[in-house]
Amino acid sequence: MKILKIDHLGIAVKSIDAGKNFWLDILNLEFEGSETVEAQKVTTAFFPVGESEVELLESTAADGPVAKYIEKKGEGIQHVAFRVEDIEASLEELKEKGVRLIDQKPRIGAGGAKIAFLHPKSTNGVLVELCQRD
Repeated sequence: MKILKIDHLGIAVKSIDAGKNFWLDILNLEFEGSETVEAQKVTTAFFPVGESEVELLESTAADGPVAKYIEKKGEGIQHVAFRVEDIEASLEELKEKGVRLIDQKPRIGAGGAKIAFLHPKSTNGVLVELCQRD
């Protein structure tokens, strides 16, 4: 598996509108735009930082994964995403190494990226996302 870089940090927020003020007004980051990913019950907002991004995540449904995360742990860093060269090969390699996967196969995430999540029980409690952008 070849990890190219940290692609983004996913931060769970109750409201993107309220949450983005810190990133815009205090840190003066550029707001790249937002996107709703219906299949994941989430709206995302991206703020580029060098070669990586901060991604704010707002749930679009009470039963969505981000809503459940906030209910359990509160707002804050929800996941770290690593950009990989070949997501399918990476998932196979991790499976062979005994890593528990949430996604057995990649799905489409924000910006059309192929994404897959690793289970926190295999990553010392950290939700890890792999992503491939072509």
